[in-house]
Amino acid sequence: MAPVVYMLGTLVTLACGIFLLRGYFRGRKRLLLWSGLCFLALAVSNLLVFVDLVIFPEVDLYRWRLSFAAVGMMLLVFGLIWEGE
Repeated sequence: MAPVVYMLGTLVTLACGIFLLRGYFRGRKRLLLWSGLCFLALAVSNLLVFVDLVIFPEVDLYRWRLSFAAVGMMLLVFGLIWEGE
């Protein structure tokens, strides 16, 4: 059951990122760009959870997972600060 949840989380975050970026390309609102990039980085992080815990359980990808999640959050914080000015 856990692999299904991991893949579902990946697909949902990927879909959110795609929809946000599609909205950005239609309306050119920069906050949509930063949000979309954040969700894409979170999708990669979720994919790495699946790869780490299901496909290659003997390989430790913990730091890579956290790195992608941190980059995603930094993109979103940067976008919020940038657009708040």
